[in-house]
Amino acid sequence: MSVDVTALVEQVRERAEVDARSLTDRIERWGDDLLAGLGVFADPPVARVMDLVVAAHNARRPALRDLDRRRLLRPDWFSGPEQVGYVCYTDRFAGTLEGVRGWIDYLRELGVTYLHLMPLLQPREGPDDGGYAVQDYRTVRPDLGSMDDLEKLTDALHEAGIALTLDLVLNHVAKEHEWARAAVRGEQPYRDYFLFFPDRTLPDAYERTLPEIFPDFAPGSFTWEEDVVRADGSRGAWVWTTFNSFQWDLDWSNPDVFCELLDVILFLANIGVDCLRLDAIAFLWKRMGTNCQNQPEVHDIVQALRAAVRIAAPGVIFKAEAIVAPEDLPAYLGTGRHAGKVCDLAYHNSLMVQLWSALATGSAELARRALSVPPPKPVSASWTTYVRCHDDIGWAISDADAAAVGLNGYHHRSFLAAWYDGTFPGSFARGEVFQANPATGDARTSGTLASLAGLEAALELSDRTGQTHDVDLALGRIFLVHAVIYGYGGIPLLYMGDELGLLNDHSYLSDPKLAEDNRWLHRPWMDAEAAARRHDPTTVGGRVFAGLAHLARLRARMPSIHAAVESQPVDVGSGGLLVLRRRHPAGNLLGIYNVSATWQHLPAVHVHSSGIADPWEHISGFRPAREGAGGEDEGFYAVPPYAAWWLAARDAAASPSA
Repeated sequence: MSVDVTALVEQVRERAEVDARSLTDRIERWGDDLLAGLGVFADPPVARVMDLVVAAHNARRPALRDLDRRRLLRPDWFSGPEQVGYVCYTDRFAGTLEGVRGWIDYLRELGVTYLHLMPLLQPREGPDDGGYAVQDYRTVRPDLGSMDDLEKLTDALHEAGIALTLDLVLNHVAKEHEWARAAVRGEQPYRDYFLFFPDRTLPDAYERTLPEIFPDFAPGSFTWEEDVVRADGSRGAWVWTTFNSFQWDLDWSNPDVFCELLDVILFLANIGVDCLRLDAIAFLWKRMGTNCQNQPEVHDIVQALRAAVRIAAPGVIFKAEAIVAPEDLPAYLGTGRHAGKVCDLAYHNSLMVQLWSALATGSAELARRALSVPPPKPVSASWTTYVRCHDDIGWAISDADAAAVGLNGYHHRSFLAAWYDGTFPGSFARGEVFQANPATGDARTSGTLASLAGLEAALELSDRTGQTHDVDLALGRIFLVHAVIYGYGGIPLLYMGDELGLLNDHSYLSDPKLAEDNRWLHRPWMDAEAAARRHDPTTVGGRVFAGLAHLARLRARMPSIHAAVESQPVDVGSGGLLVLRRRHPAGNLLGIYNVSATWQHLPAVHVHSSGIADPWEHISGFRPAREGAGGEDEGFYAVPPYAAWWLAARDAAASPSA
């Protein structure tokens, strides 16, 4: 590539209408990353990209420029222990964007610093894959408000210290999108934005290695569209549709597609969006003979997008929505030549799956193995940790990990699906199977956290018998898994309603648009009455809310939970204990999590060898009693069922006023 960073600086120096020095400094900092990423294209669109970047820089509001400066001074702003996330659908949480502003104080009580509003850009009419079939990237869904409302909300959130995350669907658009409609008419350049095929020759060749995402209601990865005008004027073509027939995959080998989506990103950044969740990022690049996921070019593309955004709006970060095998996930935060240059955040899907597996079996053995295998992430990046999300739970247990602990991967995945739909004998869960695939044996699970953790079944039993023991056990599981994600490092994400213990919501069955997708089972409407009773410790919701608010306050005071440090599993010889060690210059932390319903023994030697001579349990605030005679390396600590301990020196947590 003949263009270099010096040339980029000279091209834009006179075009910066404001703060030219900052713009050129950022080009010098991120220009090489930009040019290297654009090298994925045969004809890199350097000039067009710089036009978009300069225009976005010039249009950025003063308040956002101030935010950029503050974040550049603290580039790890999203990695600190004070970070807590909250995820919700705008309408189900607060009705409208304006309504969300009325819940800001509620969010701050939970310690929330990061709000993810689920898809709110204009989707197609009819089935829309939960909002992920976007018809217009520059318009808000009318029932939720307008772009002006979104901008006002970002300002209010920033004043409260909360960053806003929105979804950006990169892999596909709705077939009603203006680009797709123009492509159907045969118009250029839009026809080349999509992947059209005149017959089944190439689609059949691709599908030999392509998995089906929604085998129940969207089998295959290609859809015949009768109205598409071909280059020769004839009609009809197969279009690549990875997810649904109404979601048309974009051809990311076309640099025009890159520029269009970069323009959208910069537009949203200047509205005030702080983080963009790059949806279906793993699917961007197609290659014959592969599953068309996780191809190397994906990371070049995202590196170029990130560098361009860093130059124009450096306070904005990217989060990868890449629900992939654990060994593939670190690449989305950057490995090799992309290290630290791709996304800033990624979902720790493996942690989520392993927590549910551990609760079902009462054993942490598989979790220890799975969490030990992946390579470390860049220190400049962060995980987002979660117990569940808006989507189903796919039982991503690798055969290799299962075999390493004496399990059969296929059988264990089948067991987890049966346990969490409540059909396995002795199960405490109340979930439903989503998208079972008889050919592969794959069966995913829908259900709210509380229902999957046993609260729904326990409350039913309590109503019949008056016994509350199972309710206490379910609440213990709920608190336990949250303690893990709060103590792991990264941004823990709460899905709306989990902080109140909301149960499965079957009301979706009365809506024909939603009734065939049981993922709406775990996308409940906010229970305003339960929220109003959140300070009542006699209610289930009050107990859950208080526990999570406490974890947030405590976490914010513990520098050892900064995301730059990795949590490392420790085998302590007790099958029911998941022990995660964090080594940090400010002091080490040992997370002790009993995933079983029985007492477990933690050998004292593991506490002492972690550099914690006089351990203090910070969650409950007590010094645990070491049992057994002998020196400090001898004896053990007795850990109650479903207990969560953060062991560290007593002064490891800063004072609340610090």
